[in-house]
Amino acid sequence: MQSVATALTRLGDLAATPSVSRLAVAFEAAGHELALVGGPVRDAFLGRTLHDLDFTTDATPERILEIVTPISEAQWDIGRAFGTIGAKVAGETVEITTYRADSYDGVTRKPEVVFGLSLEDDLLRRDFTVNAMALRLPGLTLVDPANGIGDLMAGVLRTPISPEISFGDDPLRMMRAARFTAQLGFTLDLDTAIAMDAMASSIRNISAERVCEELCKLLLSDNPHGGLELLVDSGLLDIVLPEIPALRLEVDEHHHHKDVYQHTLTVLDQAIGYEKSRDSFPGGPDLIVRLAALFHDIGKPATRKLEPGGIVSFYHHDVVGAKLAKKRLRALRFDNDTIAAVSRLIELHLRFFGYTEGAWTDSAVRRYVRDAGDQLERLHILTRADVTTRNRRKADRLGFAYDDLEQRIRELAEREEMAAVRPDLDGEQIMEILGVKPGREVGEAYRFLLEQRLDDGPLGVEEATRRLQAWWAGHGQ
Repeated sequence: MQSVATALTRLGDLAATPSVSRLAVAFEAAGHELALVGGPVRDAFLGRTLHDLDFTTDATPERILEIVTPISEAQWDIGRAFGTIGAKVAGETVEITTYRADSYDGVTRKPEVVFGLSLEDDLLRRDFTVNAMALRLPGLTLVDPANGIGDLMAGVLRTPISPEISFGDDPLRMMRAARFTAQLGFTLDLDTAIAMDAMASSIRNISAERVCEELCKLLLSDNPHGGLELLVDSGLLDIVLPEIPALRLEVDEHHHHKDVYQHTLTVLDQAIGYEKSRDSFPGGPDLIVRLAALFHDIGKPATRKLEPGGIVSFYHHDVVGAKLAKKRLRALRFDNDTIAAVSRLIELHLRFFGYTEGAWTDSAVRRYVRDAGDQLERLHILTRADVTTRNRRKADRLGFAYDDLEQRIRELAEREEMAAVRPDLDGEQIMEILGVKPGREVGEAYRFLLEQRLDDGPLGVEEATRRLQAWWAGHGQ
């Protein structure tokens, strides 16, 4: 937490940048108010990077456009109906929104857009007090009608007005509460937490697309663990993602097993750690890895079986979980590529554990790589993260075994160009050797040769031809 003086100095430096100063001068010259609002103001006090420049003004959208056009390189008005005009000023993308005083019907998330008259009223309609601060420009006056600075210093997340009214205006704010507690490390105010518990069912009024976007923002934060726990404890995930709270399996006095829910959160934590330490995704956090970690055991409740002798089994929970993940991710409107990647990782996440039961042949290693395809690095991370045992000897044994598997993959890849495993003969060669035209037989022959390649490594054209001809003869051709 920065001091007020330090934060104001940072905000003053930001106000002096070409993009902000041009806007401030232009709006003042036009006789309109302008204030920097929300995240940048909050982050100045938290010592975080200042970005996503959002402004608010008493000018109407039409007037905003008139003011920014002469000083900007580009403008767009896709949010005009909601009072927002975007522009690129001195190379920076900015958004300016007219003061808002919306009203809601209390049933759907479809506000009647009403423009407001004052900055203070606009701030009080925002989600949380720490986001309801503004810096008036060009005078650099801090406006904080809901004591956001006090809540920042206390590490508390609270709504500027009654949480029942705030969440009634937009139930998605309950999910944002979870995200901000995770991102900022704050504690939820008691009244706000009580309102979340009582109003969780209203999240049904929010579109799947908006829920998906907010869930992704939470998962992509540095430490989503606490935010997910808040969503589970409040009952929100019972509606949005019921497969996760379902992991809190009952433990009876005779059949003991680890808490799958807590195991899942630990796997997610560890996956994030591996994601960072392996530097696998230099572009930033990887959503597919984190979704796969969160979903990897969701097939367990459906496959849970109490066995004789106090054993609990979850046979085929990988296959069942992959199907459940596809269904849930589709319902949340994830794209097809993400759905395919996450479900594939879940389906494969147990494959490695057979490696510790006996030495894999080179053929088995090739098939592991082939089945993982372009998800291999993510599978490495998920599999390693899935080891949560407190038995240090067992954990070390599994870790060393996976080290060995990755080393063998590297050696085979270097020797055999395994990243692009293909049969030794292509389709044209197959048709020439067998004397057939394009059709089903060529596909069958290609798959046969691919299996041979996976079993025995590179064969060479001569040996591949011999095996193909023998296979063809054996098929009665």
